[in-house]
Amino acid sequence: MIGEGRLREVLADRWGLRGPAIEVHNGGMNSATWFVTARGERWVAKAVVPAAWRAFTGGLAVATAVERSGIPAGAPRPTRDGGLAVDVEGVPLALLTWVPGEETADQRLIGSTLARVHRALQDVSMSDADQFHWLHPHARHLRVRPWLRAAVAAAVADYERLGPGTLSRGLLHTDPAPEAFRVDRRRNVCGVIDWSTAMVGPLLYDLASAVMYAGGLDRSGPLIEAYLARGPVPRAEAGRALGVMLRFRWAVQADYFARRIANHDLTGIDGPAENERGLADAHAGLTGQHRLSARRQHRPGDVR
Repeated sequence: MIGEGRLREVLADRWGLRGPAIEVHNGGMNSATWFVTARGERWVAKAVVPAAWRAFTGGLAVATAVERSGIPAGAPRPTRDGGLAVDVEGVPLALLTWVPGEETADQRLIGSTLARVHRALQDVSMSDADQFHWLHPHARHLRVRPWLRAAVAAAVADYERLGPGTLSRGLLHTDPAPEAFRVDRRRNVCGVIDWSTAMVGPLLYDLASAVMYAGGLDRSGPLIEAYLARGPVPRAEAGRALGVMLRFRWAVQADYFARRIANHDLTGIDGPAENERGLADAHAGLTGQHRLSARRQHRPGDVR
């Protein structure tokens, strides 16, 4: 996407970093990343597919707001002229603050941290934020499997029957998998990274995503309880809507991998089998047969 030589030029010109140590990371399905170290500090340089520029910069703005609240979020280091990202031959590039620590599967910590994030963002408004949701049951890529279109349509219909206007809303993370939560045990702080877009929607979508990755409702009791104890979503709302939102989240997963299969998109993976596994997981989740945590989708906002 961007060669190391060009990356060095841009880091020097736009951020004033000369002669940094650069290590390729590339841990995402829709982005390229490098670890950048200079003058005793560490950052993550991140580039995304060109079509994601608006979502990318929106996510950077949300990360900045989260970090201002005291939660480490991998906010961007501004360029010399104050920008959040730069255009490198059509590819958006940002230099993100390094969030120290290690990922966690601690359900209580994930639930309570997600609750803190939602509360921190309650009074943050972004006029150009996208609005939930992006599923289209008539999309062409849903033809890749006979069962797919009907399953997505049913999940969307169930969501609409909830009365979306009755659900608590705010800025979302959109993909709070365990890998997004980083615990710095030395400082006893948990941060949240991978802010891929600015989107306003039902807060239960984030909670349902975390529950999906944890293995479903029957395996996520500590996570759900920790979130509800500190988060802004009333228990009654979660009681009537979380199951429906979890099914909707599985439909998003199915839509994402179906699109990748239809477009022969192998970005960030070793081969077509990984997309097939992602879609098979989503099918199992939609039919109530899933018993393991989901394969991470990475940047769901990119698939609208």
